[in-house]
Amino acid sequence: MSEAYSDFASVYDELMDNIPYEEWFDYLRSLLKEYNIDKGIIAELGCGTGSITELMAHAGYDMIGIDNSTSMLDIANEKKATNNSSSLYLCQDMREFELYGTVAAIISLCDSINYITEPDDLLQVFKLVNNYLDPKGLFIFDFHPRHYYKEIVADTTIAEDRDNISFIWDNYYDETENINELYLSLFIKEDDTQDLYRKHEEVHLQKGYTLEEMKALVQASGLEFVQAYDAFTHKEATEDCERIYIIARESGK
Repeated sequence: MSEAYSDFASVYDELMDNIPYEEWFDYLRSLLKEYNIDKGIIAELGCGTGSITELMAHAGYDMIGIDNSTSMLDIANEKKATNNSSSLYLCQDMREFELYGTVAAIISLCDSINYITEPDDLLQVFKLVNNYLDPKGLFIFDFHPRHYYKEIVADTTIAEDRDNISFIWDNYYDETENINELYLSLFIKEDDTQDLYRKHEEVHLQKGYTLEEMKALVQASGLEFVQAYDAFTHKEATEDCERIYIIARESGK
């Protein structure tokens, strides 16, 4: 069983083609502009293959993409070359990431935060965010609350068969630890001359935090909690949302 996003990286963009990245980018940029951040350096935690990072770079932001998967970053750097952007990609664990100075904003999307399964580790992430933000700099991140894992995807199986790729995604929810275990089986075609598929397996663990737990961790880190929105709206978030965006500010070092 491989670590998360090793084998998956090569087909990630193809299988995630249902994600409307342009719409997600538009929403994110609108939030940044509400708080007068329309330029400057922005760091993205859990940037993956750089889809959002490169959209932000194209919009004029100086981007730093951070991810702990070298396979995902290889693809991000290919996009950087194609787009002729100046994005900087760093292979770092967000629990101990380092920047060269402070930045105007830090973002983290696509429920990357849920991969931090220990509250103490997540608190450390938020403390680092506060440390590397400019005074009153902005932190925007999304996450799936506990309701999503417990009531919507728990014990479900998602499968899809395509010409060159098939996958089976099994979810198991541990109510004691509030951990969703995602077992991914990929069947990737080896070449076009014969019907030979190689099987790859990965396991992904994500923590189901409540909105109140997330607020408490944000505040305990020294960040100022500003707002929580139901994703892609300006409606106040509740525990029943499927995805929540949180906005926080640097509040002194």
